[in-house]
Amino acid sequence: MDETSEIISTDNVTAQDLAEVIEELEQYRERLVRETTEAAKRAKVMRVSLMGQLEPELAKIDSALEELRNQQASLMVSN
Repeated sequence: MDETSEIISTDNVTAQDLAEVIEELEQYRERLVRETTEAAKRAKVMRVSLMGQLEPELAKIDSALEELRNQQASLMVSN
């Protein structure tokens, strides 16, 4: 189980905890795209090819972000 799944299943998570994880995951996503794009430019890889390889990882990140945001919204409503 990865860190995100562990956080989602923990009962004592606060909205603030989730906000911090969401922010870190968003920063990771941005850094992944930026650094991979820079490396692809140096290697002269076409952007279409790069995005085809990167898209599955971005989809996982986006899915985790959506789950975390939904959990955060649920916590805010219940409080």
